[in-house]
Amino acid sequence: MRFLLRSLDASLEMDEASSCAQALEHVAGRNYDLILLDLNMPGLNGLDALAALRDAASDMPLVVLSGETDPRVVRAAIEGGAMGYIPKSSMPEVLIQALRLVLAHGVYLPPLVLDAAYATPAPAPALPQCASTVLPGLTPRQMDVLRLVIRGKANKDIARELDLSEGTVKAHLSAVFQALDVHSRTEAVYAAAKLGLRLAGPAQAGIR
Repeated sequence: MRFLLRSLDASLEMDEASSCAQALEHVAGRNYDLILLDLNMPGLNGLDALAALRDAASDMPLVVLSGETDPRVVRAAIEGGAMGYIPKSSMPEVLIQALRLVLAHGVYLPPLVLDAAYATPAPAPALPQCASTVLPGLTPRQMDVLRLVIRGKANKDIARELDLSEGTVKAHLSAVFQALDVHSRTEAVYAAAKLGLRLAGPAQAGIR
């Protein structure tokens, strides 16, 4: 895995953790451009580990790497705030492209899961693949709300970060759901992944 990650950036810095407890120690004092989480870790693991890391590092993109491909597990991980879910069976080039997408503020889900979520998928509209993508019909502020939803933020956290009332956040979410033709936050994340949306976010200083 370390060898594969070097293809993202030959000079990147990596820290490893052999348990969720050690991972929590790492994120307590450092800011990472990406957290790559194996759901099967000693001690606290699975979705509990995901929840703990999301609470401790809510501003850091987190991607799950797992041998589990049950769509229910993938959905639960996305509901828990993961910005990507990569099966361990993925080809190396797929894994690297998935991580590049997340680092560009997109969301990655395995094709099998997307196919299961959209049994009769509609053709995706041609959207510019850039960090400033704006979905037709949405304002820049509504796109900000969508970006924070993808990052797993709760409504109260979105309200605080964007200096809005929770009622205004809910109104923006309703517009986002309508534009994406979905009915929940998780479906919105799935739709963003299916459309290949890349959303504006904090500038990345480099991979740590």
